[in-house]
Amino acid sequence: MRILVVTQYFWPENFRINDLVLGLQQRGHRVTVLTGIPNYPGGRFFPGYGFFAKRKEDYQGVKVLRVPMLARGKKGAARLFLNYLSFAFSASLFAPFLCRDEYDAIFVYEPSPITVGLPALALKRLKKLPLLFWVQDLWPESLSATGAVKSARILEMVEKLVRHIYRRCDLILVQSEAFIPSIEKLGVGRDRIVYFPNSAEDVYQSGGLPEDSVVIPEGFRVMFAGNIGVAQDFGTILDAAERLKPYPDIKWLILGDGRMSHWVKEQIGARGLEDSVHLLGRHDVGKMPWFFSRADVMLVTLKKEPIFALTIPSKVQSYLACGKPIVAALDGEGGRVIEEADAGVVVASEDAKGLADAVLRMYRMPCGEREAMGMNGLRYFQANFERTMLLDRLEAWFHEKRELI
Repeated sequence: MRILVVTQYFWPENFRINDLVLGLQQRGHRVTVLTGIPNYPGGRFFPGYGFFAKRKEDYQGVKVLRVPMLARGKKGAARLFLNYLSFAFSASLFAPFLCRDEYDAIFVYEPSPITVGLPALALKRLKKLPLLFWVQDLWPESLSATGAVKSARILEMVEKLVRHIYRRCDLILVQSEAFIPSIEKLGVGRDRIVYFPNSAEDVYQSGGLPEDSVVIPEGFRVMFAGNIGVAQDFGTILDAAERLKPYPDIKWLILGDGRMSHWVKEQIGARGLEDSVHLLGRHDVGKMPWFFSRADVMLVTLKKEPIFALTIPSKVQSYLACGKPIVAALDGEGGRVIEEADAGVVVASEDAKGLADAVLRMYRMPCGEREAMGMNGLRYFQANFERTMLLDRLEAWFHEKRELI
C-alpha cells in the first residue's frame, strides 16, 4: 500500500512513530511522511535544519517531506501554541503541493497537538482517502491537566475542534482502552474506535549500543527515561529522593531532556541531592537498552490528574520489553498494566512517601525476585504489545478502510 503519514514529530526526534513507519516500510509498503522541522524537546531546530534546509529527506527508504514552522522554544505557553499552530497552518498550505503522489490511506500520529489533524483533513478531502487517526493524548483534557490552558472558553473551543476532527476520521486508534469513553462522548461511534497500544522498538530486546562517554554511578540504580516535563511530576521524584538520603547507595538516574530540565537541575542543588540524583542527558534510542541493562529498577511517574489515569506512558512498554522491574507512581491504566503483569511495585500518583517506600522495598528485595518481576514484564509485553502482532493488526485496518472508499 501507499501510505501517507502526517505527524508533527519525526526522526531525528525520538518518537514511536519512527519505528512504526520503518515497520510498514520493511513490510513492502511505500511510506511518505509529512512532518515539521525537528526541534523537540530542546526547543531549537536540530543542527543542519531550518526553514529552507533539508526540506526533503530519505529515512531508510521512507520519503520525508518537511514544512516550515516555528520552533517550540524553551518555555512559555504562547510560544508552544505558535509552534502547534505554525505546523498545522504550514502543513495545510503546502501539503497539496508536496504530497502529489497517489496514496491509499492517510495515517495521523497525535501525541499532541490535536491540530496535526487539520492538514490531514485537508488531504483527505482533496484526495478522497481513508483517514486513520492514532490518539496518544486526549485533548482538551491534557491541556487542562498540565495547566497549559485554564480558560474554560478556550477549552470549550478546543473541544469543538477535537469533535470536528474525530467525526471526520474513518478510524480512530487509541493507545489506551480507557480513552474510548472520552472519544465516544464527542459523538464518535464505538465501531470507529479501536485499541492500538504502543509497542517498543526491537532494539529494546537487545543489548543496545554502548555509551562510553557517560559514567554511571555505582550503587542501587533507579532509572527514569523520557521527557522531563510537567506531566512527569518530578517534584514527587525529588521528594522521594530526599526521603531516601539516609541510603547513599540508592542512586536516581535521569535519562532525557525537556521543559522542566532546568528546574530539576536547580532543585537538585537546592535540596542537596547532588550525590543521589544524576542527570545523564538525552541519548539516542539505540543506546537506551544499554542504559536500562545497568539499572536495578526502572521508574515511571505521572501527575495525579484524571486524564493521566487513562494513559499508558509509552516508556512502560520499553521497560517491559527490556525485562526490567518497574517502580511506578501511577494511577489508572499505566499502574494496572504493571500490576497485571506482576512486573513491579505501583503506588498512587504524587505519593512521595509511597514511592520512597517502594524503592526501599526493591532495594531490600533479593536480586532474584527483582529479576523474576522483570521476566514477568517481558512475557506480558510479548503477549500484549509485541511489534509484529500490532503491525499485523494495523495492516488489516488499512486494507479494510481502503476497500470501503
